[in-house]
Amino acid sequence: MNTANKLTMLRILLIPVFLVLLNMQFRFNTYIAMGVFIIAALTDLADGIVARKRNQITDFGKFMDPVADKMLVFAALFWFIEIGIMPAWLVLVVIFREFFVTGIRLMAAAQGRVIAAAFSGKIKTVVTMICLIIMFLPLEQWMFIVCWSLIGVTTVASGVEYYIKNRDVMKLDYK
Repeated sequence: MNTANKLTMLRILLIPVFLVLLNMQFRFNTYIAMGVFIIAALTDLADGIVARKRNQITDFGKFMDPVADKMLVFAALFWFIEIGIMPAWLVLVVIFREFFVTGIRLMAAAQGRVIAAAFSGKIKTVVTMICLIIMFLPLEQWMFIVCWSLIGVTTVASGVEYYIKNRDVMKLDYK
């Protein structure tokens, strides 16, 4: 297994550690969990850099990297719902976008096309990760609302971009 794929696997393995830490009751558990989240988020950045620099782009990485990202983000989002600082409707918007974009990519793959990650999708990922890290901190409610807004706007905007750029993939053939 190459270095980029090892980093993806590390991110996947850190998710249960993150969740266990969040649910333990000891002083600073949330901050330690936040540290694990940051490390996991940085493995996403690192595996992309390593894969491109060393030409280690693999089918495993193409599939598992976005899955690992979604698992990490969803774990944090659900925890924030559980503790009452994230509205469930926003998480549903994020989930809808992820399924929608995945559906477009699967339809494209069935037609022999590969849809590369759009720049807006990368911005969405960075904004979401930064906002989730910020939300671990004891902040005023208005700061959480700013984070929700940024996550919501970048999520919807990137979903709309994927649709506009790839709507031809969704044309049904009635032959």
